[in-house]
Formats: sequence, structure tokens, C-alpha cells
Amino acid sequence: MFEELSAGTLDRDWDTEPGGAVRMAVVGVGGFARHLALPAIDASDYCTLTTLVTGSPDEKADLAAEYGAEEVVTYEAFRSGEVAEAYDAAYVVTPNRLHLPNAEAAAEQGKAVLCEKPLEATTDRAERLVRACEAAGVTLMTAYRMQTDPLVRRLRAFLRSGGLGDVVKLHADFTFPVLAGSYSPDHWRLDLHLAGGGALYDVGVYPLNTSRFLLDAEPVAVEATTTSSGPFEGVDERVAFQVRFPGDVVGSFSASFTGYADSTLTVLGTEGKLALEDAFVPRRQRRLVVDRESRTTFEGVGGEEVREEFDYFAHCVLAGTAPEPDGRDGLRDVRVMDAVYESAADGERVDL
Repeated sequence: MFEELSAGTLDRDWDTEPGGAVRMAVVGVGGFARHLALPAIDASDYCTLTTLVTGSPDEKADLAAEYGAEEVVTYEAFRSGEVAEAYDAAYVVTPNRLHLPNAEAAAEQGKAVLCEKPLEATTDRAERLVRACEAAGVTLMTAYRMQTDPLVRRLRAFLRSGGLGDVVKLHADFTFPVLAGSYSPDHWRLDLHLAGGGALYDVGVYPLNTSRFLLDAEPVAVEATTTSSGPFEGVDERVAFQVRFPGDVVGSFSASFTGYADSTLTVLGTEGKLALEDAFVPRRQRRLVVDRESRTTFEGVGGEEVREEFDYFAHCVLAGTAPEPDGRDGLRDVRVMDAVYESAADGERVDL
């Protein structure tokens, strides 16, 4: 792994070069779609954009032309199947509570689904989304971009090979000052009905899922606290939660909608430690420090995981293979996050 990092190359460990391209419908054209998803699809090897789904088709005509989308339709037209022949798979990137109806519609039309995290605003709705795709026999992938990042995948292999000895603890934080930019207090992320949760659902899921992926293990218990004030009264502004994994491995995680932007991941083992800066920020060149018998630092590693996510998903569709971050992976996180909220409300540890 270190030789690859030193050379600045991280090859895809999943790519069998199946050939072809998956025609994508992007359902929801908010900031993440415009600034990250559409450029990633445009740069991808196995995807091509054909359809945009938006509440304002006329206003998105220039965007469609920029990325070559042939169809720009309303949500109602998409769900009714008017453009079913124009796409092979749907990327659902709406507010959380709108994931279910759009994923269901795509599945009913026999289309694969890449759904943003968290899968839905409630566990019940997330379960319904998974069941809809399973009943239709279509591929469902939860959009966990970190699982497709070549660097994170190498770190998982490194940990599994005993690179740090036995893992004993993980620390991670993702702080996203949501109102520091152009978003106002009426943004959907601060609406409990639409979002399902606050900082935990939006950014706390990254430390949780990435740690589950790195350890290849499921949490057995959680303890948590949350705080909220001002415009965040309806959702958790900040959350700190401890996750216990099998073998007495402990994860100490935090997430916040206020504070200085932060994104870090540290893994402690019996024989060493690794630390990743800018761990969860999209398209950010990261800094990795590995301490074993000596310290090794790698600058400018990773950073294109959004494109990797789309290519990995399309590769699964083309090759007929199941994605690792499937729908049930996403559902497990929703259930764990429910337990985090339960612990914060009751002040007690919750066993899973």
C-alpha cells in the first residue's frame, strides 16, 4: 500500500472493464448534484447523463445543455414513467424524505437505484425503500462514496492485514457549519420532517459507516448526547456518540452543524496509529500520517471519490454484481442512528 501511495497511484481493485455505459437520471438538482455529482458523472468511465429530474425544468435547461441531458422533467413526470426509456439507473439526491417515492418509482420501472445517504428520514421508510428494490429485482446502492475511495479501500486492507496490530479505538469528527454559506435557517437539513435528523443524519453517518467498513464489523452498543439551540432547535445541532464494536473496539465519533469545519479520522492499534485529515470532505486532497516504528506522511492522496462512486455503481450494473454498500448496509446505519437518538434522549447505553 505504501509503495502505491508514494507513487501517487491507487488503482481500482474492483474494475473488470465490463464495457458499455449506464444512462443516468439525476433525481434532484440541489447543490451537491450541481457542484459534485454532475461533474463526476461527466468525468466517469461507465456513466452518461441523459435525464434531469427537477421541480423547475425550465430553469434547469442551461444546466441540462451543459451536461448533455436529453430530458429535463418534473418529479411527477419521472414517477409516472414518462421518461423510463431514457435512462437505465436513477441517482436519487433529493431531501431524505423524498428518497422513497423516487426510488420506488425507478424500481417499478425496472431501473437500478443509487440513493443518497441516509436512505430515508425514518427506519420504516428506509425499510420500505429496500423492500421495493428487492421486490423489483433491481440493484440498490447506498451512496457511501467513502467505501469507493481507493485510499479508504487500501486502508481497510492495511488494517485487515494487521498493519496496526489489533485495532482498539477509532476517533472521528465531521463538522459542517451548515449556515456559514448560502443556506438559510429554512433549509431542508434543519427540517426534521424532511431530514429525519440533524448533524447525525447528515454528516455523523460518515464516521459511522466508514468505521463499519474499515473494521468489517457491526456495532453492538451505543451511547450518545446531543445539543441544539437557536435555529437548530428542531434537529440535533451537535452529537457525540460512542460506538462499541465486537472485541471491545470502541469508536468515539462526533458531528456538528456549527463550529470550525473539521473532518478527521484516527485509528489506533496495538502496534501503531494512522490519522487522515480532510477525511470525509468531497474532492479534497487528503493528508495521511501513519505511525508505526517510524512516521510516514503522505500528502495529496485521494479526492475523487464522487467519480469513483458513480463508476463503481455503474460497474456493478454493467457486470451484474452486487454493490458492497447495498441498501441493507444503508438500512443498518439508519437503525444504529435511531439507537444513538434513543441513547441521547434516555441518557442510557443502548444495546444493539
